[in-house]
Amino acid sequence: MRLRRAVAADARRLHLLESELFEAANFPLSRRAFYYHIRHSLLYVAETEEGEIAGYALALIRRRDAKLYSLGVAPACRGSGVAALLTAKMLGELASLGFKRTLLEVRCDNEQAISLYERFGFSRIKRLKAFYLDGCDACLMETEHAGKTL
Repeated sequence: MRLRRAVAADARRLHLLESELFEAANFPLSRRAFYYHIRHSLLYVAETEEGEIAGYALALIRRRDAKLYSLGVAPACRGSGVAALLTAKMLGELASLGFKRTLLEVRCDNEQAISLYERFGFSRIKRLKAFYLDGCDACLMETEHAGKTL
Protein backbone atom coordinates (compact mmCIF):
# COMPACT_ATOMS: atom_id res chain seq x y z
CA MET A 1 0.00 0.00 0.00
CA ARG A 2 1.34 3.40 -0.95
CA LEU A 3 0.12 6.67 0.59
CA ARG A 4 0.50 9.87 -1.40
CA ARG A 5 -1.03 13.29 -1.89
CA ALA A 6 -3.90 13.27 -4.37
CA VAL A 7 -3.37 14.91 -7.76
CA ALA A 8 -5.91 16.28 -10.25
CA ALA A 9 -5.82 13.05 -12.26
CA ASP A 10 -7.28 11.25 -9.19
CA ALA A 11 -10.49 13.32 -9.03
CA ARG A 12 -12.55 11.09 -11.34
CA ARG A 13 -11.55 7.87 -9.54
CA LEU A 14 -12.09 9.47 -6.12
CA HIS A 15 -15.57 10.56 -7.17
CA LEU A 16 -16.39 7.04 -8.39
CA LEU A 17 -15.27 5.61 -5.05
CA GLU A 18 -17.24 8.28 -3.18
CA SER A 19 -20.38 7.41 -5.14
CA GLU A 20 -19.93 3.76 -4.21
CA LEU A 21 -19.39 4.48 -0.50
CA PHE A 22 -21.76 7.27 0.46
CA GLU A 23 -25.48 7.69 -0.13
CA ALA A 24 -26.92 11.17 -0.63
CA ALA A 25 -27.83 11.35 3.09
CA ASN A 26 -24.12 11.29 3.91
CA PHE A 27 -23.24 14.32 1.75
CA PRO A 28 -20.98 12.65 -0.86
CA LEU A 29 -18.43 14.86 -2.60
CA SER A 30 -18.81 15.68 -6.28
CA ARG A 31 -16.02 15.39 -8.82
CA ARG A 32 -15.76 19.18 -8.81
CA ALA A 33 -15.39 19.13 -5.01
CA PHE A 34 -12.53 16.65 -5.30
CA TYR A 35 -10.76 18.92 -7.79
CA TYR A 36 -11.18 21.81 -5.37
CA HIS A 37 -9.90 19.86 -2.35
CA ILE A 38 -6.90 18.50 -4.23
CA ARG A 39 -5.79 22.13 -4.71
CA HIS A 40 -6.92 23.72 -1.44
CA SER A 41 -7.08 21.04 1.25
CA LEU A 42 -5.06 18.09 2.45
CA LEU A 43 -6.09 14.98 0.52
CA TYR A 44 -4.23 11.68 0.69
CA VAL A 45 -4.96 8.51 -1.24
CA ALA A 46 -3.99 4.96 -0.43
CA GLU A 47 -3.06 3.15 -3.61
CA THR A 48 -2.61 -0.57 -4.16
CA GLU A 49 0.42 -1.98 -5.95
CA GLU A 50 -1.82 -2.32 -9.01
CA GLY A 51 -2.53 1.43 -8.93
CA GLU A 52 -6.12 1.17 -7.68
CA ILE A 53 -7.35 3.68 -5.09
CA ALA A 54 -7.94 1.72 -1.89
CA GLY A 55 -9.09 4.74 0.10
CA TYR A 56 -8.64 8.40 0.84
CA ALA A 57 -8.57 10.88 3.71
CA LEU A 58 -9.52 14.54 3.36
CA ALA A 59 -8.77 17.27 5.90
CA LEU A 60 -9.84 20.90 5.71
CA ILE A 61 -6.91 23.10 6.68
CA ARG A 62 -8.03 26.64 5.91
CA ARG A 63 -9.30 27.19 9.42
CA ARG A 64 -8.03 27.55 12.98
CA ASP A 65 -8.56 23.88 13.79
CA ALA A 66 -8.10 21.16 11.21
CA LYS A 67 -11.14 19.10 10.33
CA LEU A 68 -10.94 15.51 9.17
CA TYR A 69 -13.76 15.95 6.69
CA SER A 70 -13.96 12.58 4.99
CA LEU A 71 -12.41 9.13 5.12
CA GLY A 72 -13.36 6.41 2.66
CA VAL A 73 -12.09 2.89 2.03
CA ALA A 74 -12.97 0.74 -0.98
CA PRO A 75 -15.12 -2.23 0.05
CA ALA A 76 -12.53 -4.73 -1.26
CA CYS A 77 -9.89 -3.16 1.02
CA ARG A 78 -11.88 -2.98 4.25
CA GLY A 79 -10.35 -4.75 7.21
CA SER A 80 -6.83 -4.44 5.80
CA GLY A 81 -5.76 -1.43 7.88
CA VAL A 82 -6.17 1.18 5.14
CA ALA A 83 -8.32 3.47 7.32
CA ALA A 84 -5.76 3.35 10.15
CA LEU A 85 -2.87 4.06 7.74
CA LEU A 86 -4.69 7.05 6.26
CA THR A 87 -5.71 8.38 9.68
CA ALA A 88 -2.16 8.10 11.04
CA LYS A 89 -0.71 9.79 7.95
CA MET A 90 -3.27 12.58 8.06
CA LEU A 91 -2.87 13.29 11.79
CA GLY A 92 0.91 13.25 11.46
CA GLU A 93 0.75 15.71 8.58
CA LEU A 94 -1.66 17.98 10.46
CA ALA A 95 0.65 17.97 13.48
CA SER A 96 3.62 18.87 11.27
CA LEU A 97 1.61 21.80 9.89
CA GLY A 98 1.19 23.09 13.46
CA PHE A 99 -2.43 22.16 14.12
CA LYS A 100 -3.04 21.50 17.82
CA ARG A 101 -6.58 20.17 17.45
CA THR A 102 -8.45 18.14 14.87
CA LEU A 103 -12.24 17.86 14.69
CA LEU A 104 -14.53 15.50 12.81
CA GLU A 105 -18.16 14.47 12.54
CA VAL A 106 -19.12 10.82 12.23
CA ARG A 107 -22.46 9.06 12.10
CA CYS A 108 -23.34 7.98 15.64
CA ASP A 109 -24.37 4.58 14.28
CA ASN A 110 -20.93 3.99 12.71
CA GLU A 111 -19.35 2.19 15.66
CA GLN A 112 -16.43 0.88 13.60
CA ALA A 113 -15.35 4.38 12.58
CA ILE A 114 -15.85 5.75 16.10
CA SER A 115 -13.66 2.97 17.48
CA LEU A 116 -10.93 3.80 14.95
CA TYR A 117 -11.01 7.48 15.86
CA GLU A 118 -10.92 6.73 19.57
CA ARG A 119 -7.76 4.65 19.03
CA PHE A 120 -6.19 7.81 17.63
CA GLY A 121 -7.12 9.88 20.68
CA PHE A 122 -10.40 11.37 19.52
CA SER A 123 -13.15 11.80 22.09
CA ARG A 124 -16.83 12.59 21.64
CA ILE A 125 -17.62 16.16 22.60
CA LYS A 126 -21.15 16.70 21.30
CA ARG A 127 -24.06 14.93 19.64
CA LEU A 128 -25.42 16.77 16.61
CA LYS A 129 -29.11 15.87 16.29
CA ALA A 130 -30.40 14.85 12.84
CA PHE A 131 -27.14 15.97 11.22
CA TYR A 132 -27.49 13.66 8.21
CA LEU A 133 -30.30 13.87 5.67
CA ASP A 134 -31.71 10.50 6.77
CA GLY A 135 -32.14 11.85 10.32
CA CYS A 136 -29.12 10.10 11.83
CA ASP A 137 -27.24 12.02 14.52
CA ALA A 138 -23.55 12.82 14.20
CA CYS A 139 -20.95 12.63 16.93
CA LEU A 140 -18.64 15.62 16.96
CA MET A 141 -15.22 14.34 17.98
CA GLU A 142 -11.89 16.04 18.63
CA THR A 143 -8.33 15.25 19.47
CA GLU A 144 -5.86 17.58 21.09
CA HIS A 145 -3.04 15.24 20.13
CA ALA A 146 -2.76 15.37 16.35
CA GLY A 147 -0.22 12.84 15.18
CA LYS A 148 -0.99 10.19 17.80
CA THR A 149 -0.29 6.71 16.52
CA LEU A 150 -1.64 3.29 17.47
